[in-house]
Amino acid sequence: MGLASEHVTRKRPLSSEIRGEQSSIFDLARGRLSILSTFFIVIYIVVAARVIDLSVVQGALMKVQEASPIEQVATQSRARGQIYDRNDVLLATTLKTKSLFVDSSIIENPQAVLTELNKVIPNLPQKKTLAALSSGNRFDWIARDLTPEQQKAILMIGEPALGFQEESRRVYPQGHLASHLIGYTDVDGVGLSGLERSYNVALKKGDKPLKTTLDIRLQHAMNKELAATMEEFRAKSATGIIMNVKSGEILAGGSLPYFDSNNINAANDDQRFNRMTLGVYEMGSIFKIFSTAALLNEGSEMGRMFDARKPLRSGRFSIRDYHAEKRIMSVPEVFMHSSNIGSALMGKDLGADKMQAYYRNLGLLNKPEFSIQEIGNPLIPGTWRDINTLTGSYGHGIAVSPLQLAAAVATSVSDGTYVRPYLVEDIQKNETDVRVFTQDTVDKMRLLLRLNALEGTGKNALVAGYEIGGKTGTAEKPNPSGGYDHDKKISSFVSIFPAKDPQYLVLVLVDEPIGHPGKGSYGYATGGWVAAPAAKRIVERMVRILGIKPFATEENSDFVEPILKYIEGNDKLAHAN
Repeated sequence: MGLASEHVTRKRPLSSEIRGEQSSIFDLARGRLSILSTFFIVIYIVVAARVIDLSVVQGALMKVQEASPIEQVATQSRARGQIYDRNDVLLATTLKTKSLFVDSSIIENPQAVLTELNKVIPNLPQKKTLAALSSGNRFDWIARDLTPEQQKAILMIGEPALGFQEESRRVYPQGHLASHLIGYTDVDGVGLSGLERSYNVALKKGDKPLKTTLDIRLQHAMNKELAATMEEFRAKSATGIIMNVKSGEILAGGSLPYFDSNNINAANDDQRFNRMTLGVYEMGSIFKIFSTAALLNEGSEMGRMFDARKPLRSGRFSIRDYHAEKRIMSVPEVFMHSSNIGSALMGKDLGADKMQAYYRNLGLLNKPEFSIQEIGNPLIPGTWRDINTLTGSYGHGIAVSPLQLAAAVATSVSDGTYVRPYLVEDIQKNETDVRVFTQDTVDKMRLLLRLNALEGTGKNALVAGYEIGGKTGTAEKPNPSGGYDHDKKISSFVSIFPAKDPQYLVLVLVDEPIGHPGKGSYGYATGGWVAAPAAKRIVERMVRILGIKPFATEENSDFVEPILKYIEGNDKLAHAN
């Protein structure tokens, strides 16, 4: 018994030791498993973090570093404000579009990809595109503003290196109409010319649309007639303006040849050039409006006589008339017959200081303020001599833009206060207190312009029932080698109506027209034969579009009867002497 009990008591501690050893083994295993699990968890976290870094953080960083400037521009252009005409016709808007980029770091065969892209995108620049496909960069532009059909065709290529970015494209629904005034933007939505440039900041904000004073219906009518005149007389270019005389609003403004703002890259420098505001020209006899008005404003009477029987000599210069009357003429006759000699004598009587003061107040000697930035500086004599006073009276030796001329004419026939032209409603109003002429002078100029249309050089601009007044201008163009080219002319005409109280002004300027007998101008290329008929057709279209009823039933109204009788009496007296 004792031995057995002893044996039993010895076994119990052995069994406890075994269990302890087993427990230690399990604990060790569990510890190792915990360590291993922790290791794998850490590895998993590291891998997950790296995946997140590569897919999210680095991707976002790449977009910020490489694409964010473009995306920021695209975002701004998406919100770019729209442009409308005065009747809420859309002139400029922004549409979403797709552009193609490449991640050339994963591209395998750049030449093969280029070959496929050539089938989809016409005129793709080969060297530039191949360089982008081969650069190894994560982001390079390939093409912008793709059509949906092009996008679909590129997706069918199946190249993972090619991707699309949503952008915004500026669209001009009216195409070439008023393109020089509306302007255009670059591919990133930054305004480069016209209103797009001048109001770039405001348009980028997109808070409200830009409403212009333009009437796109009148713009279409004017462009069509300018183009027809250019073709008929094989002219180099043509320019036109339709303006509200009272307010200074530009209702239409054309410069031909024109361009399509939707496809500016196809336009050459000649097409982009804005002849209405940036081009400056010697306008010739239209300037007689200003010298005559200045003389009358200084107190001269209509009956003042000027001897135009022979050329006027000044030093080595001689001033002659194109169609010489060779007689003594009154102020209305000088204006009606467009006598250079008579006008030069008016300028001499006026004097250099007064002439320059009037021309300056009319905005003819300084760069004008306007709604767009493409504005030309007038060309005036560096040193104003006596001969400049004589020739400046009939527009020789002074070059201004059509915009400047239109504003000066409007000032001469409105209420005598300077009329500042403008193009944007609610932003730039015609607020000016610069009085140039008295109301009496303005009334006389209205009469003289009407007289010139009825009996003088403006007969081809008459439109029955609308009391047209106007003045022609014909000037030889300066020769780059010196002097003037007798075969190259600027032919122009300015029309106002109704002459008693003008509401509208139409200006037409044609550069280098060629007269020929078969086209009704009897071989002449002067303002009366080239620009005046174009102005007539524009007015005819204009009154139909605007629904303007005739102002008078007879061309020879009571408005000019007294002065016509006066001229008839003076003609008899002149011929009797």
